[in-house]
Amino acid sequence: MRKILPALIGLLLAGCATAPSNPANVCSMFREKDDWYAYARQAHRKWGVPIPVQMAIINQESSFDAAAKPPRYKFLGLIPLWRPSSAYGYGQVKNTTWDWYIQKTGNRGADRDEFEDVVDFIGWYAEQSRRQLGISRHDAYRQYLAYHEGHAGYRRGTYQAKFWLQRAARRVAASAWRYRRQLNRCQSYLENGD
Repeated sequence: MRKILPALIGLLLAGCATAPSNPANVCSMFREKDDWYAYARQAHRKWGVPIPVQMAIINQESSFDAAAKPPRYKFLGLIPLWRPSSAYGYGQVKNTTWDWYIQKTGNRGADRDEFEDVVDFIGWYAEQSRRQLGISRHDAYRQYLAYHEGHAGYRRGTYQAKFWLQRAARRVAASAWRYRRQLNRCQSYLENGD
């Protein structure tokens, strides 16, 4: 019994942070993860960044895996070494960027593996991109480029030589467009339960 109880608790806690079963459908995700819509809507109201843009960035960064990390480098293809960056969580946010967010917003209890905190971060970061770079909050393609490269990198145009990143940004834009169409069909239900 002493061994079974911790295993059961671990399974229950792991179930709380599992990725949604259908990440291609925003309505399905919001029905499955019933508090996610409220958090995404709250971030939208606070920062003006559309819910589909928030969700498309998370989908690209982590496939909605709260504990996502970059893969480790491997010695001889077998022995795991260090990770290429400190990126972590739903938004794959690096330590320095997360620290900047906490310093500027005062959100001291924020965690990169908490959906509520990550959608707030994405909204805040997109608002910084709008202010510093003039990128519309609705422009998922450019918002993602700035998100990935950082504001200084975007300003320097570092993404221009990264065709793989431009493809990823096009996927984010396509996901945001798909999520927007889907959300138009289920938003009334999510708002009112009708």
